[in-house]
Amino acid sequence: MEFRANRKLIVTFSAISLTDIVLLLLIFFLLSSSYVVQPGIRVELPKAVSAETSTEPRVVITVTREQEIFLNGRRVLLADLGAEVRKLLAQQPDQLVVIQADRDLTLARTIEVVDMAKMAGANRFLIATRPGV
Repeated sequence: MEFRANRKLIVTFSAISLTDIVLLLLIFFLLSSSYVVQPGIRVELPKAVSAETSTEPRVVITVTREQEIFLNGRRVLLADLGAEVRKLLAQQPDQLVVIQADRDLTLARTIEVVDMAKMAGANRFLIATRPGV
């Protein structure tokens, strides 16, 4: 006696399981992306057509719209700026000092910061800008 199995291939595609996986991935990325925090100092640089880039070692002084001063990403007081820059320039005296001043900041405040760095021994300055017209 011979038995025959009536096996037929099922050629349908079940999109429900794929939809579940995509939905779970979407929920995962939405939830995990809300916890990513971009650290940094908020400064809107002025635009310049002739912007250049430099890769040499540098000291970065950032002045925000609220007139907060940061030296290499660390907040300092204006009174302490000269001493801190002097410490950094003691390691390498010919370092480039980059001034990142907010575009809405007054020129007087920017010159005050440049003067403090100059009195600390800095002699090479660069004003940071963003490319644009």
